[in-house]
Amino acid sequence: MVPAVSVIIPTYNRAALVGEALASVQAQSFRDFEVLVVDDGSTDATPEVLAAWREVRVLRHPRRRGVSAARNTGVAFARGEWLAFLDSDDLWLPAKLARQMAYLAGRPDLSLCQTDETWVRRGARVNQPPTHRKVAGWIFEPLLRAVW
Repeated sequence: MVPAVSVIIPTYNRAALVGEALASVQAQSFRDFEVLVVDDGSTDATPEVLAAWREVRVLRHPRRRGVSAARNTGVAFARGEWLAFLDSDDLWLPAKLARQMAYLAGRPDLSLCQTDETWVRRGARVNQPPTHRKVAGWIFEPLLRAVW
């Protein structure tokens, strides 16, 4: 069966954090997803941490190739109708996928969407720099400009 969402988590030397990221995915109220973690050549205990997550598909690069290559590997192996990206040092709130999928269900013309984020450092909420603020509407071209 094809999952609604493929959650792709690139990681590199994040043994101390990737488990929390995975726990936040597993805590989702929306359950129609698969999880792919792409270990981009970690040299710490990340592979051992990931081995404990049996419901997660772990893909490994033998040497570090960078976060974009890791994301692309995840995309290549994804089976879901939608792709959702989560950095291995970030967390999702429990209703994130449910809210996003409900939004998308009401807008079949969309093929891409983004969500906002809350930044927390050392337990305190911090403001995002203006370069990270999300734009509304047709986001494709602004996203391309952001990476060039």
